[in-house]
Amino acid sequence: MTAQVTLIGNLVRDPELRFTPKGDAVANFTVAVNERIKQGDEWVDGEPSYYDVTAWRKLGEDTAESLLKGTRVVVVGKMKIDKYETKDGQQRSKVVVTADEIGSSIRARRSPERSAPKSPEPDPWTTPVASEETPPF
Repeated sequence: MTAQVTLIGNLVRDPELRFTPKGDAVANFTVAVNERIKQGDEWVDGEPSYYDVTAWRKLGEDTAESLLKGTRVVVVGKMKIDKYETKDGQQRSKVVVTADEIGSSIRARRSPERSAPKSPEPDPWTTPVASEETPPF
């Protein structure tokens, strides 16, 4: 059973690009997702959750070329639980997301000095001249 999910978090490591024997590209990486929790007057990071992500073919190649460890990303894909057995016989499971879309988060790129839009500089060609001065050309 699979479920559609959207993850917003940071890459834990650079994407690893491999190719199948048939030549299909596949990129694997891990996304750490932190919930923000308000404690008193302060916001703090909650406990992170880690999701393994797989991107196939062109999406995998583009991901490996353009994203690095620490990049804030938005991943949309199908989530499933993989069950496996360790070498010592213990049963384990992990969440795996097969990506349909991946992008870097623009929101995370905003710096404090860019958070407020700047007023445009006056255009000397369209600003009316207040006196009998020479036009700006």
